[in-house]
Amino acid sequence: MKYLISGGGTGGHIFPAVSIANALRELDPTCEILFVGALGRMEMERVPQAGYPIVGLPVKGFDRSHPWRNVRVVIDLVRSMIQARKIVRDFRPNVGIGVGGYASGAAMKVAAKMGIPILLQEQNGFAGVTNKLLKDDAKKICVAYEGMERFFPKEKIILTGNPVRQNLTSGSKVEALKYFNETFGVNFTAEKKTLLIIGGSLGARTINQSIIAHLNELIESGIQVIWQTGKNYFADCKAALTNSALARPIGGTPSNSPRASDDCQLPAIICTDFVSQMPLAYALADLVISRAGASSISELCLLGKPSILIPSPNVAEDHQTHNAMALVRKDAAVMVKDVDAKEQMVGTALSLIQDKARLESLHQHILTLALPDSAKRIAEEVMKLTKK
Repeated sequence: MKYLISGGGTGGHIFPAVSIANALRELDPTCEILFVGALGRMEMERVPQAGYPIVGLPVKGFDRSHPWRNVRVVIDLVRSMIQARKIVRDFRPNVGIGVGGYASGAAMKVAAKMGIPILLQEQNGFAGVTNKLLKDDAKKICVAYEGMERFFPKEKIILTGNPVRQNLTSGSKVEALKYFNETFGVNFTAEKKTLLIIGGSLGARTINQSIIAHLNELIESGIQVIWQTGKNYFADCKAALTNSALARPIGGTPSNSPRASDDCQLPAIICTDFVSQMPLAYALADLVISRAGASSISELCLLGKPSILIPSPNVAEDHQTHNAMALVRKDAAVMVKDVDAKEQMVGTALSLIQDKARLESLHQHILTLALPDSAKRIAEEVMKLTKK
């Protein structure tokens, strides 16, 4: 069997695509898989790193701010459709799988016209433009949220959830304490509450600025903090922590620490651009502050983590707010608007993390939204299409 997987542009599209490919290969080790991405986008690097071949199309998104530039966009779209037709004709897939993104639109449209059955995977609670345009061509549409019939034909929808990172549940609190204490030279204990702050690999400006504005409150609170700033904001966040009026940097992290040259760690606060051991960070966290991307929310649901969600305002059709509200309506998370974060985020976190009953309630409710084994379930739906 041959499977053509297309989409990308962001990690939120790429990770599910790779997870589905891994699940297909696990179910059918002899299958062939080819990815189609957009030239210059991150999938052209990430997919080969995951061990799969990828072909790039020159497709780009429409520029709403500069309409005159879209002449070139249309030309590239036509070129992409022609190239996609050749790719489909040469590879001859049994099924096409679209996960959203510019390339997915071109590749899946061509495949459907050539008689290839199509399956779409929609990660968000508010459907993306590409998947909405492809809804009539698809045989099945795998979604992560209820109520998606407002975007797609009800008879095509299958609630599967979003694939999450492998081994996410492998960490324990004992391992986590040992790792963070030894790696960052802090003094975390099991008795104190731990707040995990994540804003993605590049970081989230609002979340970081909100933490900086209330650093002294965090330091005085007595809780433990793992603060992943993202690489774009690490220097500023490190400087703010070092210069805090209440900061008393501990001397000398271990020589084998990735932060051995930094002096911004406190006994109960870790400031780092990237947390490489997310299973351990999640294992230690009593409360998580996060953006409301589809992949992040799926991880929080699977792990049952109480969370404060700060939807990014800089995403298409404000889909992160829709993602967050799907949890808030079921009392499975707390949401703070991006515009209110600087005033409310830290205060809300400090109040919530000490409220044992509320944390337990959020934990129980968010667990009910978890959809484990999503990648395998999607792969099984793909394979049903091959039999048809």
